[in-house]
Amino acid sequence: MNAVVALSGLSHAFGDGVGRKRILHEVGLDIYPGEIVLLTGPSGAGKSTLLTLVGALRTVQEGSLRVFGHELHGASTELRRTVRQRVGYIFQEHNLLPFLTACQNVELALHVDAPPPDAEQQSRATLAAVGLAAEADDFPATLSGGQKQRVAIARALVHRPWLVLADEPTAALDRETGHQCVELMRELAKKQGCSILLVTHDSRIHDIADRVLRIEDGRLLPL
Repeated sequence: MNAVVALSGLSHAFGDGVGRKRILHEVGLDIYPGEIVLLTGPSGAGKSTLLTLVGALRTVQEGSLRVFGHELHGASTELRRTVRQRVGYIFQEHNLLPFLTACQNVELALHVDAPPPDAEQQSRATLAAVGLAAEADDFPATLSGGQKQRVAIARALVHRPWLVLADEPTAALDRETGHQCVELMRELAKKQGCSILLVTHDSRIHDIADRVLRIEDGRLLPL
């Protein structure tokens, strides 16, 4: 089975000269289809940096990073864009546009190029899958924190990504709501056959993972 994500000797630093700070140190990691991997560790350890590299949101500096079989070290802007189109992103802040309804926010994910003719239907069906069929035409201001995060999950999954990257998706939610959202994410991702790489400080959701790894001082360690 080929890995969805394959990292080898991946290093990354910020700054230049004497102010240069290495954030990641020769990280190696393989993630396989349908697998759920959680990344834990203290703030500043490199978790979010690793996530943005895997999502082709940052340029690879050192080492090898292959996503969907594509090498991202030295990749063109077009190749990185192609990779990003196959990834679903979920962040701590739901980042919903307040002037759009829940359905319209989800539908945005289908408008990368020419939207499919059934974009609205797909969006409503995905909202129904996360339990928000009745709220599809509501604006974010009328939704609870858990409901907004469910809209964000629907937005990430509506285009059937091959990989979901989630950065602290439960940080702003209470225990019960947070676990429900992550469980929902897992169920839908497993149905679609995609993998999940999730950064979290929340030990309460470790039970949803196939593997839990820890980053300390930029190095990846088994928990």
